[in-house]
Amino acid sequence: MADVVLKDLNMRFGDTQALSNLDLAIRDGEFVVLLGPTGAGKTTTLRLIAGLERPDGGRIEIGGRNVAGQSPAERDVAFVFQQYSLYPHMTVYENLAFPLRAPVRMLSNDEIDRRVREIAQMVRIDHKLDNRSTRLSGGEMQRVAIGRALVREPAIYLMDEPLSSLDAKLRAELRLELKRIQKELGSTLLYVTHDQVEAMTMADRIGIVAEGRLLQVGTPREIYGNPANLHVAARLGQPHINLLPADLLPGGSPPKGTKTIGARTEHLDIVVGKDANAEVDWIEHLGDQNHLHIRVRDHKLVTLADPYLSIKPGDRINLTLRDPLYFDASGQRLA
Repeated sequence: MADVVLKDLNMRFGDTQALSNLDLAIRDGEFVVLLGPTGAGKTTTLRLIAGLERPDGGRIEIGGRNVAGQSPAERDVAFVFQQYSLYPHMTVYENLAFPLRAPVRMLSNDEIDRRVREIAQMVRIDHKLDNRSTRLSGGEMQRVAIGRALVREPAIYLMDEPLSSLDAKLRAELRLELKRIQKELGSTLLYVTHDQVEAMTMADRIGIVAEGRLLQVGTPREIYGNPANLHVAARLGQPHINLLPADLLPGGSPPKGTKTIGARTEHLDIVVGKDANAEVDWIEHLGDQNHLHIRVRDHKLVTLADPYLSIKPGDRINLTLRDPLYFDASGQRLA
């Protein structure tokens, strides 16, 4: 494995600036997730590292080597795409073995067999080795696609939303599996997603990307608790952070220049039936918790609440702030 350093990367497609002065350092053995909406520049970053695109400017280093001018094969990376991209005429075993049969690797059949069976067991597809890929479920195909990358033991794994086409239950299962495998192998992994749950549960560090710019990099806790600006604050948290005028609710101590207050569930105190300043519009019952949809004057808020809280739509409540986040007129964090 190896560390990866991106320095001042720029990329333009026609009139679109896909990346602007992007800097990112990924440590050896680290799981880094790029989180952002479609078109933010996440996949472009992966393709530049892999050598599938060439930047207009900047530098890419893998294991201390400047890889400018090197072909994808020379860069020693493995790419897992959003779609499975398996060979349909091959068995699972043959799909996993395929990257190892390249003449440049010069591996014996025994070594290939050992590696294939080891990885198949790791991704828990060893009971399907003789099946053709067309006879697999979606989750099984994605396990094979991930396994095919793992057998190569490259310097870095690049993964472009590999779980996005799976159902919610399967995504949750494979998130845990992928994190487990990455820890077992000690591999360096750069993962792209627009799903905040994937980012929060798998990443050692998260990079928030928007319009080709890397806005902030930090641990999931740092990104959630100390966002640099409004855009970063809005990327993490369920329900989404409430963005409120500075004078809407009592409580807190807005610093000078505050234009917007960011209030998550932990920033809101609810008291039922006392000095009411808000009204409950409706309640989403989610089993272990409720989403309260609240109206304060002309503004709507959403917060989590104990499902056993004695409250119903139409009830008047008192809502106050407790240590919320403050942002200036440009959206930058004040406190």
